[in-house]
Amino acid sequence: MGRVDLARDRLQAALENLEKTAKNRAKSRAEDGAAAGRVASLEAERERLLARVAELEEELAALSSLTSEVEGRLDGAIGEIRAALAR
Repeated sequence: MGRVDLARDRLQAALENLEKTAKNRAKSRAEDGAAAGRVASLEAERERLLARVAELEEELAALSSLTSEVEGRLDGAIGEIRAALAR
C-alpha cells in the first residue's frame, strides 16, 4: 500500500469518526432538549402542588377553628344538660 492509499484510508477513517461524533452530538442535544422539557414540566407541577398545599393548609386552619368552636359549644350544651338533669 502506498503513501497515498494510506493517507486516503486515514482520511476516510477520520471522516467516519467525525460523522459518528456529529450524529452522537445531535442525539445528545435532542435528549438534552427532552430533558429540559421534562424539567420544566416537573417545575410547573411542583408549583401547582405547592399552591394546592397552601390551599389545604388554609382549609385546615379554618376547619380547626370551626372544630374548636363546635367543641366549646358542645361542652357548654353538655354542661347545661347535666345542670338541668341535676335539678
